[in-house]
Amino acid sequence: MDVARFSAASEECGECQAVFRMEDGACLSYRLQLDALLDAWRFFLKEEDAVPVFARFFLSDAANQISLLKEKAADLLASSCCSLVQQPPLDGSKLIIWTYYQKGVECVRLDDFSFLVSRGAYSHLWTGNLTFGEGDSASQTESMLNYYSTFLSNRHLSLLDNCVRTWFFVQNVDVHYGGVVVARRDFFEQQGLLPSSHYIASTGIEGRSAEADLLVRLDAYAVAGLRPSQQQYLYAKSHLNPTYEYGVTFERGVKVRYGDRAHLFISGTASIDNKGNVLYEGDVVRQTERMLENTSALLEEGGASFEDVSYMFVYLRDMSDYAVVRGMYEERFPDVPKVILWAPVCRPGWLIEMECMAIIPQKESRFPNY
Repeated sequence: MDVARFSAASEECGECQAVFRMEDGACLSYRLQLDALLDAWRFFLKEEDAVPVFARFFLSDAANQISLLKEKAADLLASSCCSLVQQPPLDGSKLIIWTYYQKGVECVRLDDFSFLVSRGAYSHLWTGNLTFGEGDSASQTESMLNYYSTFLSNRHLSLLDNCVRTWFFVQNVDVHYGGVVVARRDFFEQQGLLPSSHYIASTGIEGRSAEADLLVRLDAYAVAGLRPSQQQYLYAKSHLNPTYEYGVTFERGVKVRYGDRAHLFISGTASIDNKGNVLYEGDVVRQTERMLENTSALLEEGGASFEDVSYMFVYLRDMSDYAVVRGMYEERFPDVPKVILWAPVCRPGWLIEMECMAIIPQKESRFPNY
């Protein structure tokens, strides 16, 4: 188990991110691996006295694994927002669990997809496994965004003002991602999300459900109580270009400032320059180096560094690149909770992509504490 903890000077709300993985026993059956990781999760909950507000299960074979997962983890799935996605772990195991915990909060179900975590001046809304299984990827994306936007609107929130982070998991991303891009862009325009306003930090990546007709899945995070100046969008223009220049609509990263801390959500980032060109095609080592340079530039713009990162997800197009990439990450980030997955990126020339979250202490008298 890999763990990253954060406590602000105010000590009002501790945060913890943990990755549960099989250190040994990757050759065990799925049932045995699942039992071992769920036991570790339940033990950790007792030891930490913390509440899991969001969790993602990375599965090697969703069609054959989700049913047993729902049976064995019924209590955990009922009490926190959980995302179940087929993105096979590349360490040879059948599943890895990433969990995000907070202390002194309660996680309350709102509907089939979303949970509410309230504390002080803010309410945090986590959404997982939002799907609509009719039509092509564009139709499914439009239906999901319609549902999610209405969900927010019913709580006097909006995509424009309150949605902080999204994840789009696309089955066969090389085929279906184009439909997601078009539907998202069109829907965002209707909601006032434009180049002249802002977009939302996001990852669009290969990932599938158990059902073959579910082409797109959405996870999302929104915050009620934010003031207009509380979100700072990160661009790193020396390294990256605005995404709308090559037809997609998301922000490279966002910093959410609170009175006692800031959260930095870095979107899926790859080996790209500030003209939108893929760099070092065919060379996973140099692509990894450039990707890390780009990510570092985004973190630095938000006042953070890799030392502040609480998790990393690394996505590889070619699973044979795992050994070399794992070596690079273990050498540079031995203590950061991280998961390396097989999940092709949305542009075939990109061999690798990563996302991360950083938490930094700060004093911002303009805003209430987290």
